Amino acid sequence: MLKRIMNEISKTFPLREIDIGEMSNLKAKGMKFEISAYEAEGLGHVSVMSAKGFFGLMKMDTLIINPTKKDLPLYSYDRIYAMGNDTLIVELYDTLLGECDLSKLQEVKTKYKELPLRDPGKHWYDDIKLAESISVKAKTKQSGVFDEYAMEHLAAFLNANCQLENVDEDEKKKKASVYVEGLLKNGGPSTDVFKKELGEEKTAELFRKILFKTV
Repeated sequence: MLKRIMNEISKTFPLREIDIGEMSNLKAKGMKFEISAYEAEGLGHVSVMSAKGFFGLMKMDTLIINPTKKDLPLYSYDRIYAMGNDTLIVELYDTLLGECDLSKLQEVKTKYKELPLRDPGKHWYDDIKLAESISVKAKTKQSGVFDEYAMEHLAAFLNANCQLENVDEDEKKKKASVYVEGLLKNGGPSTDVFKKELGEEKTAELFRKILFKTV
């Protein structure tokens, strides 16, 4: 699925892989993480992280888009396969500098409204998380539908009509930093795993320089 997403991005925004050295393969809490990062021409920074663990019973894919060259929201895709369940989480965070029409994303959500919703719970970042975000969970027999949902939602995101044409990259990074620094301060499932294994300094480097590229 990550390959499909990357192909969809590269149709409009050519990708150039960035060498991230030793951070490309990490181990933490019984999980093996494969990480890569890319510069997307005309879009910004893209990172991909795949994790496997617990004797193959759990698989997790993450893709993050920090659009520093186009005035779109920060985009985070998570897919978790575990114990016969498939969880799809796409969260959008308000890092906009101007107006952006996200109505097509809402149309995609309406199209797939019959899918079983997952309660995302309450979090410190709720005030910057946008309503166009997705959170659904079902048995893996629904995975094909989840795939199409994610792809249509992504296409609507990439093609959203944003009013601001000349984007200030530094300002976009500052906006994204609010979320990233909040993760490092308040923690979260993956943040806490990395902090315990890598330490706070290395985790901060991973988040700021590789996953989100806010510095």
